[in-house]
Amino acid sequence: MSGHPGPFPSVSSVLPHRPPFLCIDRVVELSEDRVVAVRTFQADESFFLGHFPERPVVPGVVLIEGLAQAMAYHSLLHHPSRQILLVGIDQARFRSTIGPGTEVTFEVHVGEQRFGLTKGRGEVRSLTQPIASATLLGYAAEPHGNPSIPGGTP
Repeated sequence: MSGHPGPFPSVSSVLPHRPPFLCIDRVVELSEDRVVAVRTFQADESFFLGHFPERPVVPGVVLIEGLAQAMAYHSLLHHPSRQILLVGIDQARFRSTIGPGTEVTFEVHVGEQRFGLTKGRGEVRSLTQPIASATLLGYAAEPHGNPSIPGGTP
């Protein structure tokens, strides 16, 4: 994979997520251990109606989910037959708020996959301003299998 900006597969061709819960628009950089994705939050996003009507703010959980989706994009390109589930969030920090019309960058440094687990350290930025950061833990599962539900497919 390239470490340079370039045309990468569309987000919707790699991730199973769909609007309104697709949190990244496109991937702009990709390497063996790093992914950078972007998203522009539009004024008509449904969460702005209630978070908060007088001063709309992108919810922190949406920013963390954007990081998780960027990491999942990276992992699914390396393991196309797998499903990636977010199983852990550590050291989440929110440094600034953002509102409608803001483009953010989701950058995740992805670690080695071991025993089906992938750890990533992610940062959300608007231009050069830090917005949020977190350490993420993803689990690579076979599609349609869910080991935590009795009777799930192995």
